[in-house]
Amino acid sequence: MASPQAMPELRALQETGPADAAAIVVCGGDGIRFGRMGGKTLAPLCGLPLAAWAVVAAASAPSIARVVVVCRFGDEAELVDAFSGLPMVGELLFARAGRTRQESVRAGLACIGAQTELVSIHDGARPLARPALFESTLSALRHDAALSGAIAAYPATDTLKLCERGIVLDTPDRSLFWCAQTPQSFRAEHLRRAFEAADREGWQVTDDASLVERWGGRVLCVEAPHENLKVTYPEDLAMAEALLSERLSGEWGAGL
Repeated sequence: MASPQAMPELRALQETGPADAAAIVVCGGDGIRFGRMGGKTLAPLCGLPLAAWAVVAAASAPSIARVVVVCRFGDEAELVDAFSGLPMVGELLFARAGRTRQESVRAGLACIGAQTELVSIHDGARPLARPALFESTLSALRHDAALSGAIAAYPATDTLKLCERGIVLDTPDRSLFWCAQTPQSFRAEHLRRAFEAADREGWQVTDDASLVERWGGRVLCVEAPHENLKVTYPEDLAMAEALLSERLSGEWGAGL
């Protein structure tokens, strides 16, 4: 593991906007598909727990002044220990994860403060996001007042099939489809209103942008690199290890 001083990616980028945003990093999943007792949040990756890389990326974005880590009871102590030797920028808070992703994001949202106008939501299982990706989504919101959200995504490249019980019903035009990732950035007030609507209507969705879309907000896709993968299965962790190791050796110098 390199010393913090050898890690330019962990230091703040050139200022691209005011430090007026918060980030919520969701690390509360049970990791059933990953197959590791205790989940994947603390799975080792290049010298740090998996989720720590996601938190460091968020904390290193110049626009983000506060990071809320939403994690399960028992995980906080080990994450705090991992962060103790890193140059964390801004305030770092912890919140207790809920039974669902929506509950976990809501718990994080309660910690950011009513004065915070912009918030980025990020999966703790996406360790390869760069600070610049947070900045790109936040910048889109600053430059278009009509947007409620801006999310990391990439255009679909595979042919898509609409199926029912494995039988193909249709082959849609893939040029209309994007694969959603995180970070997903929003106007905090719009996200709160979307959660209120979800409570009234009983919405359960797979990502935060879906809530904002149902509420009526306009959401932009900001193209992200394919390497911004989500660790779901053990083989994903092996891929993340290879990509991150290459990044560290190529960008952060010797001594790793």
